[in-house]
Amino acid sequence: MDIMVEKKMVTLSVEDGPWTGCAVLFLRSCPAVNLLSLYKDQQGKFSVFKVLKLTLTDSAGGLEGYEILKLHDADPLLGVEVKFVDMAVCRRFLQSYGSGAVQQSLSQHTCRLLHGPQELALETQLKAGTHTLDFCLDDLELCLQHIHQSQPGRLRDDEIAELDQQLQSQALGHIPQPPTLTQEEPPVPSNCFLFQKRVFEDRMLAAGDLQRFSNGVGRDWRKVGRALGKNCRALKGLAIDNLAYEYEREGLYEQAYQLLTRFIQAEGRAARLGRLVRALEDSKLTSLAENILDIQARE
Repeated sequence: MDIMVEKKMVTLSVEDGPWTGCAVLFLRSCPAVNLLSLYKDQQGKFSVFKVLKLTLTDSAGGLEGYEILKLHDADPLLGVEVKFVDMAVCRRFLQSYGSGAVQQSLSQHTCRLLHGPQELALETQLKAGTHTLDFCLDDLELCLQHIHQSQPGRLRDDEIAELDQQLQSQALGHIPQPPTLTQEEPPVPSNCFLFQKRVFEDRMLAAGDLQRFSNGVGRDWRKVGRALGKNCRALKGLAIDNLAYEYEREGLYEQAYQLLTRFIQAEGRAARLGRLVRALEDSKLTSLAENILDIQARE
C-alpha cells in the first residue's frame, strides 16, 4: 500500500468516533529486581502494581484515559496490558515512552518501592497486537493506528480491580501502608549489621579491611572521609584537607590509608565494619563495600 494512502487512513481512523485501543508493555527483569517473581509473591504483588500505576500516571499525565486490564506471566517477561480510551493520553504515553521517560520513571519507582539499586536498567518492549511499536516510535500516528486496531479482548481482571481499589484507599488514608518486603525479616542482632538483606558481624576494623579500602577507594577517599566525619570528631573541619595536603606526594593509597587509620585511632573499639560500610553506601561505593564483605564472608 502506498505510504501516503496508509497515513491518510491512519489520520481518518484515529480522529473518527470514540477512540479506544490496547497495548502491552513488556518488562524484562534484571538480576537485582525480578518483577515477575515479586508479582507472583503475595507480599510483593501490591508493591509491583503500585510501581506500574505510578509509572503510567507519570507518563500519561494523570489518572484518566487508560486502565490496566491484566498483568501477564510471559516468563521471563512481565506483560502489562493497558487499555486507552483517550487518544491524547495515548499519544502522551507514546511520547514519554519514546523519550525514555517511561523507563526512567519505572526505574525510580522500582528503586523506591522495591528497594532496587540506584542504577537500575529495566529492558522494555511495547507491542500492539503483532506490531512491535519500538520500531516505529518516530511515527506516532502509525503507533496510534496499531493501538487503535488492537481492541481489548477482555474485561478488566478481578485481581487488578482489587489492587487498584486498594491503592485508591491507601491514597485516601483509609488503610495503613502495607508491609514492605523488609518488615518480615527477623531483627538484626546488636552485634551485627544489615547490608543488601544479608547480616554481617559488626566486628572491629582489621588490617585487611584497611588495605582493601586503601587499594579500592581511589579518588573517592575524601567523600568517604566526610561520611565518616559525620560521627567522628577527628575527621571534622579541615582534618580531611590537611590529610590530603600532608600525604599528597605519597599518592591516593597513602591518603586513604591515613584517613582510615585516623578513624580507627580516634574511635577505638567503636571503629567497626558497619560504620565503614554505611559510609561507603552513603558515598555510592557499594561495589567496594561488597568487595570487602565478600572477602570477609569467605574467610
